[in-house]
Parts: sequence; structure tokens; C-alpha cells
Amino acid sequence: MSSLVLPSYSPLVETVKTEAGDRSSQIWLLVNPKYPAVCRDIWIPILEVIQDKVYRQLHKRIDTKRIFIKNAVSDIGTVSRLSNLCSAEIAEEIAILRKSILKHQPKILVTFGPVTYELVRRMLEINQEGPKYWNTVDLENEFERSMADFDINRTNKIPLPRRVMVQGKFIDEGNDFWEDCDNYFAEIGTKIAARIMENKDSLNIWI
Repeated sequence: MSSLVLPSYSPLVETVKTEAGDRSSQIWLLVNPKYPAVCRDIWIPILEVIQDKVYRQLHKRIDTKRIFIKNAVSDIGTVSRLSNLCSAEIAEEIAILRKSILKHQPKILVTFGPVTYELVRRMLEINQEGPKYWNTVDLENEFERSMADFDINRTNKIPLPRRVMVQGKFIDEGNDFWEDCDNYFAEIGTKIAARIMENKDSLNIWI
């Protein structure tokens, strides 16, 4: 993998317990502590694509050390189902995280998985209506919507889809996923990079 990301990033994703990085960063990453490898296996390849696209066009690099990574809640087991998101056990953590998001106003808030995305959606949206469970297609649709509706004047919640449409076919976590994972990383990274480059002058994320 490219040296643009890994030297400063690998130790971070290997050692993060509850949070890492800088809360004042305009890029936040909320993860499911049940799946810690997602940062290494999914986010870093996507970030490499973003860095490559940005550098080729702008000759700039994102300061990845400052990207704020946080577990959505300390014990994801208490919210393994969307119906548990409003339980008393996690109400305090949700309130603290909401307060932190509103205080620091990250411009890009990336989430992994249906529970984490729904948690953020309920924090940031007045309208709480939505599916009882975000399936693969739902998350893909939400990702595309987040790209189309990207607004640098607010926090943009960006759920990483578990599959993407490439040349008319879905890539899923089934038989062909790893054969096509480079296409997945390129598709997602390119779209996020485009939004970053469009708003380069309004983002304080550069080395």
C-alpha cells in the first residue's frame, strides 16, 4: 500500500481502544467496536484512494494523524439491534457523543455498519423515521444520497456501503467480493475525494 497513509496510520488503527486522533479534525470516523479490523481492512484502502486523487489534482495531502476515530459506544453489544438504541444503558453515551459532534462540527462523519449509522442519524436528525434495519441496499442508497446532498456548511454523515454498483453489477461480501474489492475501494474513495476537492478551500484538513 501507499506510503502516504500507512506509516502514520497503521499504529493508530491497531491501538485505538475508545478513541484516537484529534476531536477538532473536520473528518470523523465512528466505528463499531465489535469490528475493529474494519479500519485496517476497509477504511485505509479507501483513504489511500482519497489521498491519491487529492494529491494528483491538488498536490495536497490530508493530515491523517488528525482524523478522529471513535467507537460509537463503549459496548456495542448493548445496541446490537436498532431497537436498543434508545435504551437507558446507552442514553448517556449518546448524549455525550451528540454534544461533542455539535461542539466540534466535523464536516465529514464516516460510519461503518447499520447500527452506527442509525445511531448518528438519530443524533443529528429531527425526523427519526427510517427502516427498522438498514440492509446493504439501504446503506448504499444512503451513501449515494450523502454524496449528492453534500453540504460543507453542516456535518455530512457518510455511511460506507457494504457493496457498490460497478459496471451494472453489485459487489457484495460473497464469492466475488475480494476479487473486486479494489473496485469497491476505488468507487467509494473517488466519490468522497470529489466532494473534498470541491470544498478544498473550506476544509482545514491539510498537511
